[in-house]
Amino acid sequence: MEDNSIFSEKIFNFEDRLVRFAGECVFFTRNLDKSFENEYYKNQLIRSSGSSSLNFGEAQGTITDKDFIFKLTLVVKELKESGNSLKILNYIKEGNEVSRDSLLIEVEELIAIASKMIINKK
Repeated sequence: MEDNSIFSEKIFNFEDRLVRFAGECVFFTRNLDKSFENEYYKNQLIRSSGSSSLNFGEAQGTITDKDFIFKLTLVVKELKESGNSLKILNYIKEGNEVSRDSLLIEVEELIAIASKMIINKK
């Protein structure tokens, strides 16, 4: 079975995956129909997906494990917000279905990775 997902190319660096996720969210939102509700979720998705990547960048510059864990919890929070925006768009069947499904899978994987990083630092 051929994998046509936008995430078929495996990236093993977490930061690079966050950057790709944020970028793919931007690409996904560019094709949404112009409506009040789509604009709302589009803006939320762009902000939260980008914020997850930016917060991870800040986490890498922390000095203590406590600061690192705090920044990673923000990454997880923003990823969960991204996932919820995608779930709502999925529920109302907005956007390209293949891209939307791929983003939903990727966000769950990113949440799991970030959560495991938090557990490993405790």
